[in-house]
Amino acid sequence: MHPDADSRFDDIPLAAQSILIDLVDAAKSSFQGDLSSIVLFGSAAEGRLRKTSDLNLIIVLKQFRQERADGFREPMRMAHVAMKAASMFILETELDIAVNLFPVKFSDIARRHRVLFGELPVALRSISPEAKRRQLHEMLMNLSLRLRQSYVLTSLREEQLAVVIAHIAGPLRTAASALLELEGRPADSPKASLEAVADSLDGKPWAETLAHISKARETGDLPAGAAGPTFFRVLEMIDAMRLHVEGLG
Repeated sequence: MHPDADSRFDDIPLAAQSILIDLVDAAKSSFQGDLSSIVLFGSAAEGRLRKTSDLNLIIVLKQFRQERADGFREPMRMAHVAMKAASMFILETELDIAVNLFPVKFSDIARRHRVLFGELPVALRSISPEAKRRQLHEMLMNLSLRLRQSYVLTSLREEQLAVVIAHIAGPLRTAASALLELEGRPADSPKASLEAVADSLDGKPWAETLAHISKARETGDLPAGAAGPTFFRVLEMIDAMRLHVEGLG
């Protein structure tokens, strides 16, 4: 095991641990005094990496200098190829603005994170409920628009449509977690959040749709004939969630 391995990496598969440890070391070496913090977020931070999961990081910097960023290019590229690692590079001076513009995104990061270097930025600890409600409404509308386009582009092949459903699972669960937070009833996980929200929505039972979303998320595949009906049920769910958010306003 890498000599720097510690509790920050508990419940993370060894291959991902190695990549994360090397990335943290490379960021410290490349950015030096400009590096403020590195935060892992999403399913990896929960110890719930799946076949379709990414390794998502926020790297907070005092400055983004070319010569220092250049030193980080190759380690980041290799991590991206090996395990779909992706980093958001954000300056300390931009955090308050970014949190106000994207409160749902940063609320999810605040809920599901592990600090790998430095400390969790203060801006992520207090996010306006009204800003969150506004952006959640926009986010759900955008999901509907994107999904309709994806259906037209991919639905001739069921396996491609199943991948679309797999990729929408994360944003949909994030939206459900934000909705529950607005209602003052957070759940244990994004998956549990979506289940709780579905229980409160109008319409026929959602259990089969939720099961298919989970299967697509975990395996990237669905049973023959299931992708199309599941896709349109997901669209119905998003519309119902958006109407629910409007009611909160």
